[in-house]
Amino acid sequence: MDNRPVTERRRTLGALLRLPYEALQREVYGGLAARGFPEIRPAHSAVFRHIGPDGARLTALAERAGMTKQSMAYLVDGLEEAGHLRSAPDPNDGRARIVQLTAKGDRVLEALLDLSAEAEARVADRIGKRRAAKLRRALEEWVEAIGAGTG
Repeated sequence: MDNRPVTERRRTLGALLRLPYEALQREVYGGLAARGFPEIRPAHSAVFRHIGPDGARLTALAERAGMTKQSMAYLVDGLEEAGHLRSAPDPNDGRARIVQLTAKGDRVLEALLDLSAEAEARVADRIGKRRAAKLRRALEEWVEAIGAGTG
């Protein structure tokens, strides 16, 4: 009996996008320990993926990540305790706080981007650089066509 989820057995488009992403995420986050950041887990991608250069409100981070404010607060608190984030009062609303990357958090983000580029290059070596470039172009066009990544 095949115990894989139906979406993986039938290879839905969602599965074809999700399975490589999950493999990439395991590889990238697995490589962080060797770069000096063993405390960073894949769950922290919800923060690093959605925080802007000027920081963000906790509620905005939670909304962008599609999670509850409480779940995001748990991730942010852990990253703040580890020195990757700092928070300060929002100058426009004293009840809210702005979460920002520290210099250590910036180093994690740079490591994540470097590891991601290295993983992409390894895949390109396996499937061919032209095919990888074509796939990247198609995905970029798709992101543009559906209006994703525009804020």
